[in-house]
Amino acid sequence: MILLLAVTLSAVDYATQVAPLLHAKCAACHRPGEVAPFPLLTYQDAKSHIAEIAKVVDRNIMPPWKAVEGDFAGSRALTANEKKLILDWAKAGAPRGNPAKEPPPPVFKAGEWQLGEPDVVLEMPVAFDVPAGGNDLYQCFVIPLAVAGYVKAWEFQPGSRDTVHHALFFTDGSKTARKRASATGTYSCFGVPGFLPSGSLGGWSPGFAPFQSPTGTASRLQPGHDLVMQIHYHPSGRPEQDRSRIGLYLTKDPPPKRIVDIALVSKAIDIAPGDAAYKVTDYFTIPIDVDVVGIIPHAHYICKRMTGWATLPNGKKQTLIRIDDWDFNWQEQYYYRRPIRLPAGTKVEMEFVYDNSAANPRNPSNPPKRVEWGPDATDEMAGLHIQAIPVRMEELPELGRALWGKIMRALGGFIPSTR
Repeated sequence: MILLLAVTLSAVDYATQVAPLLHAKCAACHRPGEVAPFPLLTYQDAKSHIAEIAKVVDRNIMPPWKAVEGDFAGSRALTANEKKLILDWAKAGAPRGNPAKEPPPPVFKAGEWQLGEPDVVLEMPVAFDVPAGGNDLYQCFVIPLAVAGYVKAWEFQPGSRDTVHHALFFTDGSKTARKRASATGTYSCFGVPGFLPSGSLGGWSPGFAPFQSPTGTASRLQPGHDLVMQIHYHPSGRPEQDRSRIGLYLTKDPPPKRIVDIALVSKAIDIAPGDAAYKVTDYFTIPIDVDVVGIIPHAHYICKRMTGWATLPNGKKQTLIRIDDWDFNWQEQYYYRRPIRLPAGTKVEMEFVYDNSAANPRNPSNPPKRVEWGPDATDEMAGLHIQAIPVRMEELPELGRALWGKIMRALGGFIPSTR
């Protein structure tokens, strides 16, 4: 038995098995100038950090990918076999194998636009000084828009890759963000950006490829509106300065399709100290046929589990996303590998579970305090945003009316009879 185990482990090597896996799932962040603390491009890189790699892989900490259900594009999640491969390689002493068979490390061209020169480049109005230490920072930067058109793709380039943890991009036609920023062009903004967005371009996190909107769709830009970059900074241990930018690829032609945000949300959050399983739910019945292309979950620190699912008219249940270990520091905007067709009459639902006990290591309050809905770090939220495209665009107004009705019911507003 011992001999058989040794033979099995020795068959695992870096050159032919581990290197392709590390390059595909880890290198985008584990490379010079990125947010990860060390590179994983070569055998020497991996060998020198083998104990750390084995530890975080065994505990499912790395690669950071929280969704455990859902067929998403760009998934960094390891399969059971991939996880076993890395752990077996570590147990075997990290054998290299034949260096001649090693794939070349992936090449990342710093400062170059992967989709070619953008039509418009928007840069933070001021450089932002990130301190060497302390708590994470959430900062909004307001950039006036002087262009019109539709964004079919975009690419974000963080100015300080060591400190920019993730970024979200909104448009604001109300001028609220501009007033909050005043002459500085920036303001502090944890959780939500502090205004009702006119639109959204999505978000970026390390390892995220340039975003290309689903075929036939694009996001509208209007002159006089503002682009608001909400950036999460994680201090790196030394003072840094960031001036990030985003490149936009535009078309002047209105897109034939439109992505609609079906928002499942709840403000019914009032969690007593010590409550380790507080639940909130929401639902919506979709009145028309849609193709779901993405899903965006959002909560703060003490959320632990979140599930979104669809119940089709025939009674069949389909999971849209499931996260068993939510971590605010690893938020993702998930896009499906293939659109999910949901027929008219489908009921979409969410359930979020919160742990406000002292046993929750992510609880920001020690001892635990009562937590209610709100935008601050010690408050909570519950939102699951389903990104859907009507199959027949002429039915878009019907979906809009149903969503408006949902909002009015949530606010306790009066909805006039249509009879």
